[in-house]
Amino acid sequence: MPTITLESDANGAPHPDSSTYASKFTGRYSHRVINGGIGHNLPQEAPREFTEAVIEVDGY
Repeated sequence: MPTITLESDANGAPHPDSSTYASKFTGRYSHRVINGGIGHNLPQEAPREFTEAVIEVDGY
């Protein structure tokens, strides 16, 4: 299953480095950090970046 994971820069929760869980995905994989004071609700707070990721992974 191709996957793009998204992480925001201001969600207030600590996250491990993306390389920690990248090996859990066997298909094509990409991780993105969305900057600009974005919180935990990416579809609402960063709709353009969220939509671009959905469209991109659909083309994998």
